[in-house]
Amino acid sequence: MSVKHLPLLVFFGALAGGCSSLYTSTDKAQGNPLDSDKVSVAAGDEGLKESVESGKNSDAVRNEPLDDAMAPELKAAAREAREKLENPQQTALETGAKSGSDKSADQEPGQAVLWDRLRAGFELDHDVDNKRVQDQLKWYAKHPNYINRVVERGSRYLYYIVNETEKRGLPTEFALLPIVESAFDPFAYSHGRAAGLWQFIPSTGKYFGLTQSWWHDERRDVIAATDAALTYLDRLSNRFGGDYTLALAAYNSGGGTVSSAMRRNRNSNKPEDFWSLQLPRETRHYVPKLIALAKIFDDPAAYGVELPDLLDEPYFDVVETGGQLDLAQAAELSGVDIDEIYLLNPSYNRWATSPDGPHRLLVPHQNAEPFRIALKEIPPGKRVSWRNYVVKSGDSLNTISRKFSTTPAVLQQVNSLNSDLIRIGQRLMIPSASKNSDSYALSASNRLERKQDKKRDGSKLRHTVRRGDTFWDIAREHRVSVRQLAAWNGMAPGDPLIPGKELVIWSNTAQPTLASASGARGNAMVRKVGYSVRKGDSLALIANRFSVNVRDIASWNDLNTSRYLQPGQSLVLYVDVRNSP
Repeated sequence: MSVKHLPLLVFFGALAGGCSSLYTSTDKAQGNPLDSDKVSVAAGDEGLKESVESGKNSDAVRNEPLDDAMAPELKAAAREAREKLENPQQTALETGAKSGSDKSADQEPGQAVLWDRLRAGFELDHDVDNKRVQDQLKWYAKHPNYINRVVERGSRYLYYIVNETEKRGLPTEFALLPIVESAFDPFAYSHGRAAGLWQFIPSTGKYFGLTQSWWHDERRDVIAATDAALTYLDRLSNRFGGDYTLALAAYNSGGGTVSSAMRRNRNSNKPEDFWSLQLPRETRHYVPKLIALAKIFDDPAAYGVELPDLLDEPYFDVVETGGQLDLAQAAELSGVDIDEIYLLNPSYNRWATSPDGPHRLLVPHQNAEPFRIALKEIPPGKRVSWRNYVVKSGDSLNTISRKFSTTPAVLQQVNSLNSDLIRIGQRLMIPSASKNSDSYALSASNRLERKQDKKRDGSKLRHTVRRGDTFWDIAREHRVSVRQLAAWNGMAPGDPLIPGKELVIWSNTAQPTLASASGARGNAMVRKVGYSVRKGDSLALIANRFSVNVRDIASWNDLNTSRYLQPGQSLVLYVDVRNSP
């Protein structure tokens, strides 16, 4: 989600000399996120947009678990849509195609479609005459396959999200916000450390009670994250007197940012509505994206888009498991493909649900009751597999837990250990996966492996993280950007680098730069700092001032180098304080 809390201001003596706008970044929650004035870029839909624009998506998409594990009826609709796109001579008029507002040919008479409920709850002004909205509309109309793709992805979650939005009396346009935030990719992770459909960063997730552990990340939990996001949007709406465009802008850039922009306009006797405010670049386009999408869904035929019909009925049910459960076993008991289990329960990082809860799983509606019945036949002690392990010389709970993909805390709990001390010859019971690792294709480790193995430009290198390593150092040695390096490894530039972790680097240089060989890295004093743009600043001036390069500044901050910087705009820099003013 698009909010990161205001970092604690700590000035470096080495960075003095006119740079009073610098601050260190921290990820600790600091007060109410409604008062934040820091933009955190969400994963958004850029990856999917690039795929659609390139025209290379058709075959690749069918091989991607995210899009390939969709409901069969949606797969058929997607195939038909792609065939029509590949045969432009067949217009909607010639084929008799119906718009999303019409009934599907396969639909039973009288069955309601979800789009009708969605439209009935629209409250935003769709008639706003603004170039930013028109630009987004033109793109969506030119790329109708994008709408089909996000509908395919969102088909699992939309009924639930629309329901929850209605319960709170919020505009149902909010149910489309995950398209803007994550393109309905439940595993989306941004370079700003935002995760899940609603793109919560760690600190904001923590504020709203979304727990994050080795086993489980509730920022990706469909139920918990939806509740947190709509609660957040509701509070922001109240803060801004029911102005939903301001609430949406604050969801992206923080309530403090929006309030400051309103105050500046008020002091200058200018209007204080969203369209009149000077906000960060991403925020200025954030609300127009949602309004453009709402216009498309409100009248798809007007823009040459055909929506697959989604029935107005639940896609999934919640099944209480009563304890930890192997996800492969859950798939067998429910009669559901394990990829579908992960897509409905994307918060689970490993091969099983978290031993600490929540003890529930979402499964397709038609499979829920058979799953409940089957679960009753399986005693709690047999819902995960167990291994009997004899402690060897050199073993510790840490090494054993890594070997069997669990945690020291779990080993202590299941073996009733009062401390982390173990002895040679001691027998331990270890919960373990019932299938081989390949069976859990959408677990965090397998998703990372696929990301690291994906072919890219350059030579593939592997780097084992050493104590003191930073993304900035490693990227500089291999002449790649920090954001590229992080993305190749399923991380964000702000994530901690743990010694021993293996990184993949796609390098275009035959040899790393001399920074490593000369030992310069060991002497580096790199700090993540914030800089507030001043009048007259340019990327080149800032890069020269802090001994970094323009490309890295643009990468760290998702900037278009052809656009001008705005005074007051916040930038993140990775600075070696020895070489800075």
